Amino acid sequence: MNLCSESPEETQRLGIGLGRLAQPGDLFMLVGGLGAGKTCLTQGIAWGLDIAGYATSPTFVVINQYMGRLPLYHIDIYRLDSIEEVVDLGLDDYLYGNGVCVVEWADKASNVLPPEHLLVEINYVSDTVRNLALNPSGHRYITMLSQLNQERETVNK
Repeated sequence: MNLCSESPEETQRLGIGLGRLAQPGDLFMLVGGLGAGKTCLTQGIAWGLDIAGYATSPTFVVINQYMGRLPLYHIDIYRLDSIEEVVDLGLDDYLYGNGVCVVEWADKASNVLPPEHLLVEINYVSDTVRNLALNPSGHRYITMLSQLNQERETVNK
């Protein structure tokens, strides 16, 4: 599924839709350049999970945890230099737990992250416009995108 976002608020609205559909154990892998909108999408996912406030980038602490309808583990591996560093974090408890994981810069560790996930690639089109490619891996995420598409069609009617 390819979508176009023309503002940070539109990216957050997409995240809200994903957060509302999220279930325990879901994994969102985010890829995109600096300032592309990964944290913005994560804020929306958090709001869709009924988490108050703003999710902030955990670049310096690596993992932020938020409590809502489900726990949200916001993981940022930007500052990690090797797969070994990612493995040493011991992310299994988060990735295979009862919460929802969002991993920013997931391309740096895609071969050690679970094979079933929703990959979201965010690319610049212009200063305010982004292209978001949502690539499901596994039946769960194919179903999620179908539900998201149905909700978006209902809202746009």
